[in-house]
Amino acid sequence: MADRLTQADENLTRFEKVAAGLAIGWLVVAALFFWLLPPARQSGESFDSLRFVLMLIAIFMPVAMIWVAATAARSTRIMREESFRVQMAIDSMRQTYQAAQAQTPEPIVETKLNEIAETARQTQTAVSGFTSRREVSRLIVPQPAPQPPDQQALPLGTPAEEMDPPLDRLDLIRALNFPDDEHDQDGFAALRRTLRDRKARRLVQASQDVLTLLSQDGIYMDDLRPDPVSADVWRRFAKGERGRSIETLGAVRDRASLALASGRMREDAIFRDTVHHFLRKFDQMLVTFEEFATDADLLELAETRTARAFMLMGRAAGTFD
Repeated sequence: MADRLTQADENLTRFEKVAAGLAIGWLVVAALFFWLLPPARQSGESFDSLRFVLMLIAIFMPVAMIWVAATAARSTRIMREESFRVQMAIDSMRQTYQAAQAQTPEPIVETKLNEIAETARQTQTAVSGFTSRREVSRLIVPQPAPQPPDQQALPLGTPAEEMDPPLDRLDLIRALNFPDDEHDQDGFAALRRTLRDRKARRLVQASQDVLTLLSQDGIYMDDLRPDPVSADVWRRFAKGERGRSIETLGAVRDRASLALASGRMREDAIFRDTVHHFLRKFDQMLVTFEEFATDADLLELAETRTARAFMLMGRAAGTFD
């Protein structure tokens, strides 16, 4: 490669010599031409400026073109030299790296394996928090009570769930927060009573689906700290008010969670449909819940995991804009 650089320098020096010879030769030819040219007749003017300008152009334009070509050749030579130097540096770095890798392969492989193992442990730790929640959710699914073979059906085909007493607001709030662990007996009892209500059961299932999907991205409602929202804002939203007056419902300000949720909303159609279904179910529940709820009930509802998911995903979906 060094031989090629030397050859390029010699060729370019020869070219510059040729360019200089051509320029000098042209100047000599032009000088002889104008010296041997017979003088023009006297026309009353002492100096012809147009003729003088044309003479200058005829003399120096070819010289300028020759040196433009010489300058372009010099630039080409410099670029070629730089390219050769970069290539030599890359080849040298590649050889050094290959030699180092051949000498110490085992520590590098061991380091990579340790990194993979550490990543696996971190992933297991991240999902273990919601794994217990999934086991809890499996335990809370109500099982139908066995019926005697000779039990009569309810008159007019009335579903058994419609014979249950009306759903208590506190039970609904506890159910939407989900049991904290397998020892939360009060939470399980409230959840079982809530799941007997058809509309509430659909909301609980929709909430569980969203919480499960969010946990896949490491987003957990217990980690979020929403800004306080007044009961009056919840009431105005339940009555159909939209716009800037209720934008404080998007009280979750965690940028990382919002970025992850918004990105998945754009890229994952199943996630997007699940979120929209959950938002509709929560909105429908809030309309009937607000009618009989006190301000304390609304504020307690806002502290549930389901309400936090609603505030997070509602803001990500633009519900409060």
